[in-house]
Formats: sequence, C-alpha cells, structure tokens
Amino acid sequence: MIEINNLTKSYKKDKKVIDNINLEIRNGEIFGFLGPNGAGKTTTIKMITGILEIDSGDILIDGRSIIREPTIAKKQFGLVPDNPDIFLNLKGIEYLNFLADIYGISKEKRIERIIKFAKEFEIENALNDKIQSYSHGMRQKLVIIGVLLHNPQNWILDEPMTGLDPKSSFYLKKLMKEYAKNGKTVFFSTHILEVAEKLCDRVGIIDDGKILFVGTYEDMKKEFKRNSSLEELFMEITKK
Repeated sequence: MIEINNLTKSYKKDKKVIDNINLEIRNGEIFGFLGPNGAGKTTTIKMITGILEIDSGDILIDGRSIIREPTIAKKQFGLVPDNPDIFLNLKGIEYLNFLADIYGISKEKRIERIIKFAKEFEIENALNDKIQSYSHGMRQKLVIIGVLLHNPQNWILDEPMTGLDPKSSFYLKKLMKEYAKNGKTVFFSTHILEVAEKLCDRVGIIDDGKILFVGTYEDMKKEFKRNSSLEELFMEITKK
C-alpha cells in the first residue's frame, strides 16, 4: 500500500507544483495516475520513490515513511522511471546482476527470473551487448525486467509502455494484472487513456498539482452524469 499524505512541492517560492495532495493506493489494485503534461505526475512519483525531496507532508510505503525510514521504504517498491537511459556502459546482463546483488537475490533465483523475463520480452540475445547499443524500447524492457527481479510488493511505473512493441505491451499489462491479483500494488502513470480505462481498478486525475478526481471509471460516469469514454471525461475534468 502507498499512502500520500498532504504532499506539497515547490520549485519556486509561492509556486506549488504539487499542492497538498492525498492519495491511497491499495493492495491488490491497479491505480492509474492521469494528467496532462506538466500536471505533476512525474514529480509525485519522484517524491514517492525518494528521488525528490518533499517540502511538506509524508509518503508511507507499506507503513514505512520515505522521509524517516528511506532505506526500508525503498526496499518495498520497484520503479520503472520515465527515462530508461541508465548505466549505458554496462552490458544488459551486468545491469541485471547489479540489481540482483543490491536486493540479495540468490544466483539460482536470478538466473531463473532473468531467463524467463528476457525470453518473454524478447531481449535474451542482447543481454551480452552494452545498453548504449539498445533501442529505446529494448532499454525499457531491460528496466522492467530489472524491477521484476526482486518481486516488489509495490510496483511504480512512469509511462511504462512508451517505446514498447505491441507484444511487449500486452505482456506488461498481463504482468500488472497478475501482480494486483496476488495482492500487490500497481501504481502507474500513463497518457494512453484507452489502456487506463480497460486496465485500472481506480484512477486519480491530477492537474496543476491538484487532485481533481479519484475513483473508478463507473464512479466518474456517475459523478459527471455522462456515459462517456474515459478520454472524453478526462477532457471534461481537465479543461481550463
């Protein structure tokens, strides 16, 4: 479970990019975090994961504060960032073994998981190549595999389908559903509203750093008294 309590962030004085937001992402659900460009999605995710400092408020990962217990809290999640261009001078297999070492994954388990996921994402033949030679989509697949190695209780993904081919996108969505079915938390941001409509148990819509709506797609249709697509309702909610 991820709990966001009275979260605020400013880059400039008197200009809040995140304005006192509250969210609860429950175990066993896929929660879609939606909003226009610059709405505050990535900033929020960076604070959840401890990349950005929090100005005020707190974030609890399975009851552990990212402020007071950052090391313990960070062990409770896996992050797929919005940019997969990391450790470019490493080979793919070196990157995966590096992550497996950090999380104390045994040699037997890491080999099993690397083989399984690399085959499913169709990059098994590229693991001995340097990451800098990978396409954007291949780097995205590698980052996803790295996150899956330690089977985190909370899976946080920032625009995870960018650059993925249709087969890999389908497999990723299947994994997200399996994660939630097994009682884990899946929190992801996306611009692809058709995917969010079909995949998410609940969604949160953010704009100008404020939460405008939290609930199910059915809740949204009832609240706005329209039997419209999520895309149409999103446009209505975020219109200026």
